[in-house]
Amino acid sequence: MGFVGETIDSIKSIQIRQLLSQTVSLGMIVTSALIIWKALICITGSESPVVVVLSGSMEPGFKRGDILFLHMSDDPIRAGEIVVFNVDGREIPIVHRVIKVHERKDTGEVDVLTKGDNNYGDDRLLYAQGQLWLQRHHIMGRAVGFLPYVGWVTIIMTEKPIIKYILLGALGLLVITSKD
Repeated sequence: MGFVGETIDSIKSIQIRQLLSQTVSLGMIVTSALIIWKALICITGSESPVVVVLSGSMEPGFKRGDILFLHMSDDPIRAGEIVVFNVDGREIPIVHRVIKVHERKDTGEVDVLTKGDNNYGDDRLLYAQGQLWLQRHHIMGRAVGFLPYVGWVTIIMTEKPIIKYILLGALGLLVITSKD
C-alpha cells in the first residue's frame, strides 16, 4: 500500500495545488478588474465611466447596445451636450441630451432640462414627482465617446439570464478542467 498510498496522496496534493492556483488566478483577475474600474472612476470623475444605451430614445445618434464613455468635469453643462443622469426613485441611469440650461442668479447653481433625441417631449415626466429640473448631483457624466453595438452582450445577458448562466457554467467547467 506504500506505493499506491503515496501516489494517491501525490495526486490529491496536485489537485489541491491546482485548485489553489486557479483560485488565486481568479482572485487576481477580479481584483485587477476592480482596480481598473476604480482608476477609471478617478480619472473620469464619473461614478460610472462606462454605460450601455438601453433604449432607442437617442436614435439616430446612439442606438440600443452602444457603449458610452463618460467624463465629468467642473465645466458648466451646456445645452446640446449628452449627459447620463440618475433620477430619484429609478435604478437605471438615462442617456439624453441637455435642451435647456437655467442658471440661478442667487446661488450660481445650474439646472438642466433633458430630452431624448427620438422622443417628442422633454423628460419632466421621467423625473421624480414634482421635479422640473435636474441638478448637478443627478448627472453622472457627459458622453465623450462611444463604441457601437458592443453593449449588446450586457443587454442579452440581462434580458435572457439563462444565457448568462450557461456562459458562467461553461467558464466554470473550463476553469475546473484546465490544466496548468
